[in-house]
Amino acid sequence: MTYEFQPAWLDEELTAYQQTVERFLDAEMVPNDESSRERGHVGHEIWRKAGKVGILCTDIPMEYGGGDGDFRHEAILHESMGHRGLTGMSPSVHSIVAHYFLNHGTEEQKRYYLPKLARGELVGAIAMSEPDAGSDLRGIRTRATLCDDKFKLNGSKTFITNGYLAEVVLVFARMDTPEDNGRFSVFIVEPKKHQGYSVGSRLKKIGLKAQDTSELFFQDINLSNKDILGGNSGQGLYQLMADLPYERLLIADMALGAMEGAYRTTVEYVRNRLVFGKPLIEKQNTRFILAEMVTTIKVARAFIDDCIKKILSGNLDTETASAAKLWMAQQQNLLIDNCVQLHGGYGFMDEYLVGRMFSDARVQRIYGGTDEIMKEIISRKL
Repeated sequence: MTYEFQPAWLDEELTAYQQTVERFLDAEMVPNDESSRERGHVGHEIWRKAGKVGILCTDIPMEYGGGDGDFRHEAILHESMGHRGLTGMSPSVHSIVAHYFLNHGTEEQKRYYLPKLARGELVGAIAMSEPDAGSDLRGIRTRATLCDDKFKLNGSKTFITNGYLAEVVLVFARMDTPEDNGRFSVFIVEPKKHQGYSVGSRLKKIGLKAQDTSELFFQDINLSNKDILGGNSGQGLYQLMADLPYERLLIADMALGAMEGAYRTTVEYVRNRLVFGKPLIEKQNTRFILAEMVTTIKVARAFIDDCIKKILSGNLDTETASAAKLWMAQQQNLLIDNCVQLHGGYGFMDEYLVGRMFSDARVQRIYGGTDEIMKEIISRKL
């Protein structure tokens, strides 16, 4: 027996959904995780299967092909993946793409793209970061230049999650037009449809080995107003800022799932690992470290549940979401570091779950907004 950290909002319907998610992950993803890590991506087929079973875009309205649920359904998927150390498929980015369409797209864009994203027929990606523009998006050089009645998109992006498998990419670009000179727009680019799109090498990372992270290149891609998210140019920065609380809560929730999973596998390990003839868990130091983990996870669970309550009521502000992202990612790294220590040398082995979780955790403090950016946002109200 050990501690369980069930969310306060888990009712009968959500429990049934949780069981569906867990069955899918255990049958389709866990057995294939090692091969995905070796080739550097999960492949398109798992996205199709996930869409077929109904675990993608669960908080998108049914009229647009989604699951008609809410953020709790998304949380169940991301926490369940975190419990198992599954980081190859990135439904978080996929869901963020869907919410860009839902919140800012034209009616035509919503009805075309959202059902395909929900069915896993299109894998979504967001292209913001560039070699010289990460946290400072105002330094973006990718440009859309007006030529007659078309836009020509030129530039490059890096660190793009789902970039290798992406079938629809939301590209953040600076406008080079008389009306919107210097402002930003989000362009909808489909790799199979738009000539001039190319994928660079899949980047070699110290963690997230099963997740495809790529460079993207755009050379004279012809786009029209219909390819601008929402149909109106110059709205990109507003669209980005409006969706940040959702994105950062997803990352925070992923961190919680990973903490719970690391704790559970560590408890199992120290119960079975013999040191000087006795289980490691019988050592006072071991129990004290585990007690601190339990405390951290309980506080984290309460924080996340409060944020989920706020986002369901439409009251999750940017500062609170940023605080959740900051603290959860930091605690994830600290807690999993302790899990590695309790595993000893085995914790540094790639074949052990905590070893993979350790290397996967570090980027949580970087993507979606660095720790330093989160602190800047939080401190604005001081």
